[in-house]
Amino acid sequence: MERAVKSIQLALLVALLTLCTGCGYLFGDDGIFRDKSQDYKKARVVPPLRLPDGDDSSRLGEMYPIPPVTDDILLAGKFEVPQPSPLVAGAEDEQVRIQTLADESWAVVNTAPGQVWPQVRAFLSVSQIPIARVDASAGIMESGWVTLEGEPMASRFQFRIDQGVQRGTSELHVLQMSQAGDVDRWPLQSNSPDQENQMLRAVSQYIANSADSTPVSMIADQSINASGKISVQEGPDDDIYILLSLPYDRAWASVGRAIEESNFEITDRDRSAGKYYVRFLGTRSEEEAGWFDWMLGSDDDPMVDQLFVVSVDSLDSQDVAIRIEQQAPLEGGETPVLERRDEQSLLALLKGNID
Repeated sequence: MERAVKSIQLALLVALLTLCTGCGYLFGDDGIFRDKSQDYKKARVVPPLRLPDGDDSSRLGEMYPIPPVTDDILLAGKFEVPQPSPLVAGAEDEQVRIQTLADESWAVVNTAPGQVWPQVRAFLSVSQIPIARVDASAGIMESGWVTLEGEPMASRFQFRIDQGVQRGTSELHVLQMSQAGDVDRWPLQSNSPDQENQMLRAVSQYIANSADSTPVSMIADQSINASGKISVQEGPDDDIYILLSLPYDRAWASVGRAIEESNFEITDRDRSAGKYYVRFLGTRSEEEAGWFDWMLGSDDDPMVDQLFVVSVDSLDSQDVAIRIEQQAPLEGGETPVLERRDEQSLLALLKGNID
């Protein structure tokens, strides 16, 4: 019996040593799951293919073109693969969302402008609303005069499709004009906000219902920039910030909504100073933690429950800069310095939820 126990203990010891040495086999430099973040340094630069003089090379192009990179920050020292930015807020369960700020309403569509354009045209066709003017380069479509049920006079509508804040999203604006008054010039605001709201909701519902069978307009896709209105920039003295191309009032509201959707708690705000005072609640709940977090010994996020200040600074009439820093202690002393990687991670978290 004693010999059997010793044999079992010896077998367990051998298995433990094999497991420890096997970590290098799995995660070492020659392991199956080795770190590949430095492999780009070994890539070879191959000159482009050249044809003999006189041959047409217009059909030649990159087989795997590299898309433009908006977040062009280069970190000093050894490169570390950053965490991916979160998806657009609500993208997984909402195809179309109607947003309102003051007296203005618009629809945010989670597809590129080139896909929204034919959907609006199809909506007008199905609704038997005549199209009077189309300008794909400006993203504008205007209807002819139409008399809506229950309305005493005819109206016409202008549909404007803009690029969304996030890449691959669109914004749809509707403007209404009544037949009374100057009919040769579109008003700055709709003559009937109620008709504008009804039309916006009707076309938004149509887009949401036809999302699975969406054609693409190549002309509109090329004319309307779909790269988005937001990017991460680096200024002098290693200053990192989000550049958001929106008027200040809308930017302030969008950042406040993004803060709450990015697992921050707003403890205070100062609109005149352009500052949100927030507490970080963490990126994931305990139920969302994965098995590899336990196996690899991942610690709790040290930024959880830390206090931060999110600043929204106006650069000009159409651009704002969004920065984040840790709050100074109430009892005085030096303000904690936010690590560069943590700062970029928090900004990426906010960036993915701004719309």
